[in-house]
Amino acid sequence: MRLAKFSAAALFSAAGMLSLIACNAQEPGKPVAVVNGVPISQSKLDYVAKMQTASGQQKDTPDYRKQLREALITREVIAQEAIRQGLDKSGDYQTQIDLARQQILVGALLEEFAAKHVPTEEDLRKEYDAIRKEAFDPNAREYKVRHILVKKQADAKAIIAQLGKGAKFEELAKKRSEDTASKAKGGALEWTDGANLVKPFAEAMKALKAGETTKTPVQTPYGWHVIRLEEIREATFPSFEEVKDQVAKQVVAKQRDEMIEKLRKAATLE
Repeated sequence: MRLAKFSAAALFSAAGMLSLIACNAQEPGKPVAVVNGVPISQSKLDYVAKMQTASGQQKDTPDYRKQLREALITREVIAQEAIRQGLDKSGDYQTQIDLARQQILVGALLEEFAAKHVPTEEDLRKEYDAIRKEAFDPNAREYKVRHILVKKQADAKAIIAQLGKGAKFEELAKKRSEDTASKAKGGALEWTDGANLVKPFAEAMKALKAGETTKTPVQTPYGWHVIRLEEIREATFPSFEEVKDQVAKQVVAKQRDEMIEKLRKAATLE
């Protein structure tokens, strides 16, 4: 029988190999091919087609099924040759099979658990309220700033002097700043509570009042900064609808971890 080229190359990926280990070659039903007396079942072909087309990038067509069939034949030929050479008797081979089987079973249990433990709206809102209470400071503030970054302290001092004489901050940022991400925007940064900024910058920013500019350069690992604070506002926490999907994942993860911990405690360990 002619062997097709590896047109269904995805079947030879690690994920494809692990999934196929779960498919028993002796499954009932009319085989789609028999390789040296070993049948390749229709159910195996169906499973592989389902796995390969699940993302929607590939359609399950008769032509594609032919490609998959040929790829399964090729795999079977290679596997039989490996057995003929005695490779299936090696300790490493058996270890890989055991780990692959274990991985499939773990995945199956977790998938089944997630399907049976879909969180309710009440569960999600309870988790959301808990996260908000723990993570959100009602006294927190957010800051809108501009900055000019230069390599030398003397250059930063010269910029501060120019600002004192009436130069526009935005124009100087466009001309002088070394921060390529913000210079085109006149040195403007996104609203921040300071947590994503290096400590000296954040401290200098929070010490300013709206409309003020640092009177001395601020040094960070990136260089020397001249900072202007434009606005201050109360920090806001994302609405329930904005983070509902993330909260759902967190609830399911907690339930899963609790289930796993119960299994560990119930197990006899030596």
